[in-house]
Amino acid sequence: MAFIEVEGLQKNYGPHEVLKGVDLQVDRHQVVTLIGASGSGKSTLLRCLNALETIDGGTIRVNDDVVSGPGVNLNRLRRKVGMVFQSFNLFPHMTVEENIAVGPVKLLGEPRDAALQRARELLKRVNLDHRASYYPDQLSGGQQQRVAIVRAIAMRPEALLLDEITSALDPELVAEVLNIVRDLARDGMTMILATHEMQFAREVSDLVVFLERGRLLEAGPPEQIFGNPKEERTREFLRQIIEAGRL
Repeated sequence: MAFIEVEGLQKNYGPHEVLKGVDLQVDRHQVVTLIGASGSGKSTLLRCLNALETIDGGTIRVNDDVVSGPGVNLNRLRRKVGMVFQSFNLFPHMTVEENIAVGPVKLLGEPRDAALQRARELLKRVNLDHRASYYPDQLSGGQQQRVAIVRAIAMRPEALLLDEITSALDPELVAEVLNIVRDLARDGMTMILATHEMQFAREVSDLVVFLERGRLLEAGPPEQIFGNPKEERTREFLRQIIEAGRL
């Protein structure tokens, strides 16, 4: 049984169909990467998985619990499935360590001192322990995004969703953030990520999913999707990526 199961997922914004019956299965410790052109539905799919968007059809299960539709315990879901966004969404009035500790204290009931201590330990893992008492506006974009990832990990999620987490960064800051994701993958964190970093997707993924206009057009291991895609539209997309020098 897959850890995350998506069946017939539909999402509309008024008359516009954004997701058109997506099926997806993600096993524990698997890294699944969503690729596709802008507007293909990658971010919407991630937001539906974390109940940030209501769905218009289909079912989402996490560890065999239905987490879509009315009556979902959102706090319980978001303790299982964390999310990191394009924008860092750090609280500007809190220090770095306070940003990380606030969730465990308020939602998990951890003692404040213990949560702050764990925040500092997690920051050390990403080489930011010397910035624990800084405020977000005193950090670079890459540092803020690393803090955002640590904040999600501090909630002890069973899976992590990452939505274009390098898209707001200057090119020289991208590598430091992707290195954290590589470390998480090596540690066995279940992850679903949307990215335009094709070489990174090829390296880190167990499964690559190509979305096209709200449909899952093709899925397979990276060597198949990047080396021998079956669908003409996938081949066309990758040709454009190669021509742009991004693969």
